[in-house]
Amino acid sequence: YTEGTYKTHLLRLFFVDFDGKNWLSALGGKDQNDFVGAQVIDTLPRDPKNVLVSAQDGIHKVDIYTGKTTRVYARSDKFGGEQADLTGEIRTRQSVDFDDGRVYIAQWIRNPKTNAWEEHFRWYAAEREPVEIVGFSKDPDVVYVSSSKGQDKAAIYDYNIQTRKMEPAFAIKLFDATGVIGSTAPNDYGRPLGFTYEADTTQIYWADEKLAALAKGLRKAMGVTTQPVTWTDIASGEKSRFSSAEGADVRMSNWSDDMKYAIVVKVGPSQPPEYYLLKDDGSLSLLGKSRPWVNPAVLGDSRLVQYTARDGLVIPAFLTTPKASMYGAGPYPTIVVPHGGPWARDHLDWDGSGWVQYFASRGYAILQPQFRGSQGWGQKLWRAGDKEWGKKMQDDMDDGVKWMIQQKIAAPDRVAMHGYSYGGYSAMATAVRGGNMYQCVVAGAGVAELDFFRKELHDSRILRELQKPTIEGLEPLDETAKATVPVFLYHGDRDTTVPIEQSERFVAAMKKNGKPVKFLKLKDMGHQSNLWMPGQAAEVLEAVESYLRTECGPGGL
Repeated sequence: YTEGTYKTHLLRLFFVDFDGKNWLSALGGKDQNDFVGAQVIDTLPRDPKNVLVSAQDGIHKVDIYTGKTTRVYARSDKFGGEQADLTGEIRTRQSVDFDDGRVYIAQWIRNPKTNAWEEHFRWYAAEREPVEIVGFSKDPDVVYVSSSKGQDKAAIYDYNIQTRKMEPAFAIKLFDATGVIGSTAPNDYGRPLGFTYEADTTQIYWADEKLAALAKGLRKAMGVTTQPVTWTDIASGEKSRFSSAEGADVRMSNWSDDMKYAIVVKVGPSQPPEYYLLKDDGSLSLLGKSRPWVNPAVLGDSRLVQYTARDGLVIPAFLTTPKASMYGAGPYPTIVVPHGGPWARDHLDWDGSGWVQYFASRGYAILQPQFRGSQGWGQKLWRAGDKEWGKKMQDDMDDGVKWMIQQKIAAPDRVAMHGYSYGGYSAMATAVRGGNMYQCVVAGAGVAELDFFRKELHDSRILRELQKPTIEGLEPLDETAKATVPVFLYHGDRDTTVPIEQSERFVAAMKKNGKPVKFLKLKDMGHQSNLWMPGQAAEVLEAVESYLRTECGPGGL
């Protein structure tokens, strides 16, 4: 989509039948701008003909066979984040407001007895103790909420709308509990079958004994092996152990109401997703493979590790090393890959961007540090990044490299950084902050000015207001005269999340100061890597690899 100098991509939602022949555009009869970003928020298991679709003007019930659309909820500028209960009624929403200059987020719930909207939770941005609705129970007076108030890890609670009291439902000592999995079977619709939590990757605790036994049996039948992880709790310092799948794990992603059929996915950091059909007679048949051309024999080995930063904070990280049978025991040339966000985290899962395993298959070790400011590892690590952008957040990445060198995993004179989005900011900051242990940095779609983070980065007003007070630190654009290593930047010209001007300004400043810089402008490419065309993804990988091999410091990486 192009309008004047504005270039972007429009995402449209379609319904398609099983054989892929008939396509129906959701909200297709409305103005083009109304269905941009439309998404299904509820499949309405009790109503097989309709789904709920969120669009800019509200929530619509859409017939997936005819396209008939009925707006069931009109959205205002004040509210967002609407959710439907088990009956398909819109029951919760959020608002952002100010109390004596302090930003707060309010959680509203519609009372099933009076039909009135009532404010139930109010949490302030500065306190960052969110209370979020994560599910609905069979009792219309009870919802499931996630809260970390007064504790480091989030837990799940039963919340009674009438009494306004919370009772514990699920918690796991080491990690954040995040959600509820409910039954869609007609005879026990809404019964909690399990709970999700964020460990090495998103895991499920099955409360249902039959499903717990089935999950255990599937792992055994499909050859899943585990390795022990020695873990230090970031907040308490307490040490413990848990098991992590090696290479790949299996999970049930969907199942029929009568539980006669289930979709099983086998996936992991060295295993692109494979999909199987499980029948109630115990038979398992392959449905298809994602990226069937990938050869697992050349992929690296990934695991969750921890190291200690210079100020004593424990930092989690994902470490991928190349196959020793192909590249020896190390030390290896190393690439540090900070994630985007920064209020995000990585998972021990298949990397859809291809970056991690592409470079591991070429003999590089990859470190994905979960630096302070990362979300999903508890409150202490998350809050520790406040006002440390480009400072202690970068120290955590550097300390990860030092740890790898001490462990004889990283070759000390062959280290680079490759970051994208916020990770691109990190790469720029690394280039200009001095005392460099890197031979070069690669910044994809990076932000060069912190003011852009504060004012424009997020579409969500809630996220903007939450993050704004924490954004303080190093300004890469202002420090290019101090750059000590060569920089390669790439950016798509249809990126509306981080406009290409951010990279262009940094390139211009580097050139003005006589610093080595290279820039690749990618035609028709947007920001989200999962929406890139295969040719665009290949162009990025090949360009970064070529730069690392030939232009990254003396002699290449």
